[in-house]
Amino acid sequence: MGNVMRQEKTNPEPDNSDSMFKACSSTFTDCDSLVVLSDYPCRDISEPIFKIGDKLKGLSQEGCWWKVRSRQQGTENYIPSNYVAKVYHGWLFEGISRQKAEELLLLPGNGVGSFLIRESPQERGVYSLSVRHRTIKHYKIFRLTNSWYYISPRLTFQCLEDMVNHYSDSSDGICCALSTPCLALSNPASRTTREAPPVVMRHNLDWKNVNKSQLMSTGELDNMDSKDNMMSYGVRSSIAAYLSLTSVPELENAKGRKKKGKSVYVMPDHSNRNADEDY
Repeated sequence: MGNVMRQEKTNPEPDNSDSMFKACSSTFTDCDSLVVLSDYPCRDISEPIFKIGDKLKGLSQEGCWWKVRSRQQGTENYIPSNYVAKVYHGWLFEGISRQKAEELLLLPGNGVGSFLIRESPQERGVYSLSVRHRTIKHYKIFRLTNSWYYISPRLTFQCLEDMVNHYSDSSDGICCALSTPCLALSNPASRTTREAPPVVMRHNLDWKNVNKSQLMSTGELDNMDSKDNMMSYGVRSSIAAYLSLTSVPELENAKGRKKKGKSVYVMPDHSNRNADEDY
């Protein structure tokens, strides 16, 4: 305490820049993160530094400009304050419009049940729930005189957290149960992407050198686990049946050849299979 007092006496006019920085920084300590609402700069001007849906960490505020750090790249830059919104609890977005909520919920990484609660940009303390389903559904959140919240009058909640927890367990009147907060996957690289299905490579089949016994032998067809099988059971069955039929005229019309017994393929009996089996 003594050291502080002596320093104040020796510096009667302290530099206010540090205290201003602390005051500006404190405006970001109560929120989880900032979310970019529109590409900045506009794509008509240059390649955006920040893209819609990116999550940022607020560092300081200088008038209408905020110094921020990207949570994805770790880079620091300035962005106008009207291009970002504060996010609390991961799902409470401060001061965004209905249209902007729809744009955010339609971004990659959000699926059925993704949601956010938005505070009206016109009136503080007025909230709505937006949920992604087949379309984006919106539900106005009402408030009783005792400050309890509700969407349906038969269900009231002491706080918004209780409301989110309830509708996460059951849809209970809304379009679907809440799954994950909007933009829960903040890293674009980790957002939901459908990977290409694995490709199973089989050795090429030379039809000119195919031995009919490989197609028409019932023992070969029934042995589904054989490593020498060149094609699936169904394909081999179809080809074998076709060859057994088309080979008959050739045997009957052949001249000067020794008579050969007809090669007949007996289709396996599947009558014992379960009738409800899905093919």
